[in-house]
Order: sequence, then structure tokens, then C-alpha cells
Amino acid sequence: MIGYYLMFNNNCQEALDVYEKALGAKVLHKQTYGDMPPSPDFPVAEEDKGLVLNVEFEIAGTVIMASDVGQLSAAKGNNMYIVVATEDAELVTNAWEMLKEGGEVINDLQPTFFAELHGSLRDKFGIGWMFSASKQA
Repeated sequence: MIGYYLMFNNNCQEALDVYEKALGAKVLHKQTYGDMPPSPDFPVAEEDKGLVLNVEFEIAGTVIMASDVGQLSAAKGNNMYIVVATEDAELVTNAWEMLKEGGEVINDLQPTFFAELHGSLRDKFGIGWMFSASKQA
């Protein structure tokens, strides 16, 4: 199994909401810090109880896991990309337009010799995305 785990700086739910709209993501299982049993070894501040402790969500048959890092800090810009490869150019274009908002375009979405559309970006949450719509035969 190839999997992905994404760490967010306390905006995981916001990211999930965007991914649901842009890519049809479906949450399979989600726990918040508030769902944890109380423990003196791991105290959770009241304002952090709504943060995502762990979530599993699915995009086009691939399960991805993610969480908020709470009091820690997740570094934006790691080398991980999530690849969205499909024959649906409209899906690619729509998702691209939504995820580039507030993000950084790395390679503009455009036709290439190997795809009808191809491009990469880092969204406003620091997650790298690569999109490819295959050429229609």
C-alpha cells in the first residue's frame, strides 16, 4: 500500500473542506483531540479539543491520513506531492483553480506531450499537488 500522511498547522478541517469541494474527498474516519481519553501525560488545552487528531479520507479510491500538529509546527514545503491523474480534464481544471487560491504555482497547468493538461502547485496549506489529465484517444 502506498499512503500519504499530511500534517497541518491547526487548519486540517479547513483543508478537508476544500479537498471535499475541489476533489470530492470523503472522510472515512475522524477523531479530534477532544475524543482522546483524558491523560495527565498528554494534557489537551480546551481550545485544542476541536483540532483533528487523525483523519482518514478518500480521494478517487486512495486513502490519505492527516492531522493537526497541535502545539508543534508542521513545516510547509516538504517533498511530498499528491498526484491526481485522470481522464477528466474538467475535474483537473476545477480542482486546480480551487487549490491554487492562496497557494504557489510550481508548473502551470498546460498541455504537454504526455497529457492534455499537466501542472503542479503547493496549496495554501503547504501541500504539493500534481495534476495530470491524460490525452483522449
